[in-house]
Amino acid sequence: MNKNQLMQYIGNNAQIGGTRHYVLADGPGRNMRCIDVNTGSGLEYTVLPDRGMDISFARFKGLNLVYLTPNGETHPAFYEPENTGWLRTFAGGLLTTCGLTYLGPPVKDGDEELGLHGRYSTIPAKLVADMSQWIGDEYHIKLKGTTEEGQLFGTKMRLEREITSVAGKNSLSITDVITNFGYKSSPYTILYHINLGYPLLSEDAALIIDPVETVPATQIAAEGINEFRSFTKPQPGFFEHVFYHKLKSDKNGNTGVRLENKKTGMALDIKFNHRQLPWLTQWKMMGQGDYVLGLEPCNVPTRNRVVLRNDGILPHLESGESVTNNVTIELSDI
Repeated sequence: MNKNQLMQYIGNNAQIGGTRHYVLADGPGRNMRCIDVNTGSGLEYTVLPDRGMDISFARFKGLNLVYLTPNGETHPAFYEPENTGWLRTFAGGLLTTCGLTYLGPPVKDGDEELGLHGRYSTIPAKLVADMSQWIGDEYHIKLKGTTEEGQLFGTKMRLEREITSVAGKNSLSITDVITNFGYKSSPYTILYHINLGYPLLSEDAALIIDPVETVPATQIAAEGINEFRSFTKPQPGFFEHVFYHKLKSDKNGNTGVRLENKKTGMALDIKFNHRQLPWLTQWKMMGQGDYVLGLEPCNVPTRNRVVLRNDGILPHLESGESVTNNVTIELSDI
């Protein structure tokens, strides 16, 4: 149907999809803003403006897609920056953004104590706007927000995020513009921590991936390098396996990875550009209750800032410099 035909059947756009804004009222997420997105054709997800426009819940045709930690959606006021305290407010979900000036394991970098995975996901966005509208015969769902990570005498980084879906289609696109708005060069590291869980992830799932290079992060990962495409039932005492992949791409740099599960009849594709995000970190965790697959496009391997600098691969943005990243997540039946 075109728009005119469709509008004759409905009294409100919410019948075909759209957004719903609310504030959580209970538990550690109390007073946190949420925006539910419903594409009207099976894909639903929740955007968290108070956590940098990251995404928590996600479902496809009523089936859960993501791993959620015991913390759930937690207000950023509870963030503990020291050491691995980041884990105490990490919800998992469809997207947790790590960065913007450091990520990876904790380390002391000069006089600065850097905790796990950076501060970005614990900073509320501002200038949050719902710009959903009809464009021709398509209803475009569009959310925007700006998150700034900066300090007096320190680095000053800005991320402007736009999340879009089209009603009737089962995909979402994330466009980030990252800018150094300070007056000196700043480290720039970013990782899109996409956390997939049961029932999409199970022993019946398979990872469809075509790497040109795979580097195990640890000796334990090296021992499991022949099994990174397959998964098991939850295992007692399982220790995480982490791999760094460089993927094959087309002539324009476009690449991607897929998790599919024929038992549930669905697949999830993550598409990105290796010129923007040259690495994919894979986090395979088959533990009991800690059962998750992280598929994480990133601009560096998930090492701390000291290691990246010593290896000569720490990216920087100069004063006033901007870069753009695009990540698309698509759902389909198989």
